[in-house]
Amino acid sequence: MSLKEINPTELGGNVIDEISNKWMLLAAGNESKFNFMTVSWGMMGEIWFEPAITAYVRESRYTKEFIDSNELFSMISLKDGYKKALQIAGSKSGRDIDKVKETGLTPLFIDGVPSFEEAAYTIVCKKMYADFMPQENFIDKQAFKKAYPEGNLHTMYIGKILKVYLNK
Repeated sequence: MSLKEINPTELGGNVIDEISNKWMLLAAGNESKFNFMTVSWGMMGEIWFEPAITAYVRESRYTKEFIDSNELFSMISLKDGYKKALQIAGSKSGRDIDKVKETGLTPLFIDGVPSFEEAAYTIVCKKMYADFMPQENFIDKQAFKKAYPEGNLHTMYIGKILKVYLNK
């Protein structure tokens, strides 16, 4: 495996397609204990004069414990051919299964954050902001009804993009 660091502005492709359709992984923790989950909602851009990524994590997710207790997290785009691993990571809890074993992914740590040898690229992020998204703050009530028919709301995390690594 060969990693190449690039500037966040050099990351090619369609970010909306990458997150919404291809899906990404969000991972947090350390080498002794970490967890990861599939994300299909998120944004990438700039805020507060920094390149940033916004991720949304439901209150029920096991990964939330790891992102809350760590300063850094990673967003990972897997190479093609790992849709089943993404499905497992998004539908099964690390509380109940060994996600590494079940997904077949090979963990590695980059700058102290979890990633995988199967990654096309890894974005290393430092938390800048977190906020729970309560129902009363939704202006678009239809969006709330569609996204949260059973509750289980999200916390929004904004992470400063520290580094981006391509897996060559």
